[in-house]
Amino acid sequence: MARAPVRVAHTTTSGTFNLDGGSWPVENNVWVVGDEAECVVIDAPHATGPILDLIAGRAVTAILCTHAHDDHVGAARELSEATSAQVWLHPADEVLWRQSHPDFDFAPLADGHEVIVADTTLTVLHTPGHSPGAVCLFAPQLNTVFSGDTLFQGGPGATGRSYSNFDSIISSIRSRLLTLPAEITVRTGHGPSTTIGDERPHLDEWIARGH
Repeated sequence: MARAPVRVAHTTTSGTFNLDGGSWPVENNVWVVGDEAECVVIDAPHATGPILDLIAGRAVTAILCTHAHDDHVGAARELSEATSAQVWLHPADEVLWRQSHPDFDFAPLADGHEVIVADTTLTVLHTPGHSPGAVCLFAPQLNTVFSGDTLFQGGPGATGRSYSNFDSIISSIRSRLLTLPAEITVRTGHGPSTTIGDERPHLDEWIARGH
């Protein structure tokens, strides 16, 4: 019997982003990819309740973190304990992770790592800049890339705080994301989705604008 189709489910959670002694109110996107039996969660911000509602009793095979800013991983440990799923993160973000979870470990993501859920492959693209270990997750079967805070509608993620670098994020976007097909939907860490084709013409504007 054929498997149920893979779908992308979405919710948002609200809280704060805290770094360098500052605190800012934010609303984060949470993405859940899977079929009726199993799924993966992309980012675990703020609170587990809305994420568990989105999971809806399915087996969670992985919690994938696009980076380790506290507004993306604040609920990671609690969600892991609630679902028995491993948290995965690029190890270059360990210093940020430890600010939120000093005594809870993660499994290491690497560039090119393939995560398979419900016969769908998500490939890890290491895209440093917003943070050293920032990653995007490319799912060509779903015509989608999950960009975390690397690329938004209208430009790159912020790079004016510790552990970030504007030149690095521009290089990551140019070489890892804008090379994808124009029709790929970009599902972001905050705010509305966009497409590679909509964002590609604006790279020079972003460079001129700077961080």
